[in-house]
Amino acid sequence: MTTPTNYDTLHARDRAAVMPTYGRAPVAMVRGSGITLWDSEGREYLDFISGLAVTALGHAHPDVTAAIAQQAATLTHVSNLYLTEPMLDVAERLQQHLGWPDGKVFFCNSGAEAVEAALKIARRHGRAISADKVDVVALHGGFHGRTLGALAVTANPAKRDPFQPLGAWATHVAHDDVVALEAAVTERTCAVIIEPVQGEGGVWVVPDEMWVAARAACDRVGALLIADEIQTAFGRLGIWFGWQRTGVVPDVVTVAKALGNGLPIGAAVAHGQAAQALQPGDHGTTFGGGPVVCAAARTVLDVIVRDGLIEHAAAMGKELEARLDAVIEASPLAVGRRGLGLLQVLELSPDVAADVVTAALAQGLMINNVLPNALRMAPPLTVQPEDLDLMAQRLSQALAAVAKDIEAGQGARS
Repeated sequence: MTTPTNYDTLHARDRAAVMPTYGRAPVAMVRGSGITLWDSEGREYLDFISGLAVTALGHAHPDVTAAIAQQAATLTHVSNLYLTEPMLDVAERLQQHLGWPDGKVFFCNSGAEAVEAALKIARRHGRAISADKVDVVALHGGFHGRTLGALAVTANPAKRDPFQPLGAWATHVAHDDVVALEAAVTERTCAVIIEPVQGEGGVWVVPDEMWVAARAACDRVGALLIADEIQTAFGRLGIWFGWQRTGVVPDVVTVAKALGNGLPIGAAVAHGQAAQALQPGDHGTTFGGGPVVCAAARTVLDVIVRDGLIEHAAAMGKELEARLDAVIEASPLAVGRRGLGLLQVLELSPDVAADVVTAALAQGLMINNVLPNALRMAPPLTVQPEDLDLMAQRLSQALAAVAKDIEAGQGARS
C-alpha cells in the first residue's frame, strides 16, 4: 500500500468541500516567487501562465507585498459610502495611463463585474436616447465573463447553453468580418464590445479594420464602443492598453486581472458622454475599490512605470516569438504561433494541447491548453531571456514526449 501524498489529501478535501467547476491539474501550489512556483511536494515550476495573465509582476513581488501589509494594518474596509485615498490614487492613475483626463472609474472585484458595469453604462446611455436602444454586438471567439450579462455577450455555446435563455439582445459576428459588423449595428444597438486579443477564445488578434468599422458604426447610431482589456491591459501586449495600437479610441474600457497582481480588483473606465451615464443608485458594490486592493493596484501601476515594464514586455514579446519559432522548427507537432507581446499561442497538429500541458507540467513548466490545438503562454512582464530559454527547453521536451507517445500509439491523433 502506497502512502498518500500531501496533494492526494488536498485533492480529497477539494472533492468533498468545493463545487467541481474546474478540472484541477494534479498539483497544489503552496509558494511563489517571481516566475517560480513550488507545489505541496516541493517541486518547482516555471510559471508561463501567470494565474491566467494576473501576476504580471510575478509572485510575491516585494513592493506589492509591503503595500498590502501596510494597508491591511491601517484600514481594510469602510464601504463605498466613504472616500479612501488609495481608491482615488488608482482612479487618477487610470485616467493618466488611458490619456482620459475626463475619465470616470467604477471599481469592482473582477473582470466579469467590470464588463457588467460597462454593459449597464451602455444601456443607460442608450435608453437616454431611445427606450429600445438596448442591444449589444460582440464577436465570435470573444470571452467576457460568466455572469449572466457578460455570458450573453460571450459567443461560446459550451459556456452559454447550460444557462439559456440569456435573452435576444446580444448579436455575434466573426472577429474579422467588417461587413457583418456594420450590418449588425442598428438603431437598437447601445454598444459594441471587442477584445484587442481574444485570450480565452484562442489568442486571436482582432484586426485593426474591425476597430475602425466598430467606431464608425457606433458613431453612426450613437452607440458606445467598449474595449474589453481584462486580459490585455497594463503591458501584456507591450503597450499600456491594446486599443492604443489600433488608432481607435473606445468610450469604455474594462480592466482587471493584472491590476491587482493577484488581489481581486476590476474597473470600468468611461470618458466623454459615457462617463456621465450612471447616476447615484444606478450601480454599486460593497467591496469594489477597497483600500487593500487599491493599495496593491497603486503599487502595481507605479512599479510598471518605475521599472520600464511596458518597454521590457515589448522586447521580451519579440524574444518569446523567437523562442517559439525555434520550437516550431524543431518539433513536428508545432506548426505555428500567433499573438502579440507576452500573450502568445503555439499552434499544434494534431489536437494534443492537453497532452502537451500534462507533459510540460511534468517537466516543470506551466502553460495552458486554451484550445485543443493551441498552447497559451502569458508569462509575467518581468520575464527574462534566461526564463524564455528554460521555457523553450522544457516545452521542447514535453513536445518530444507527446510525439513519442503518438508514435507508440498511446497519444491523441488527428
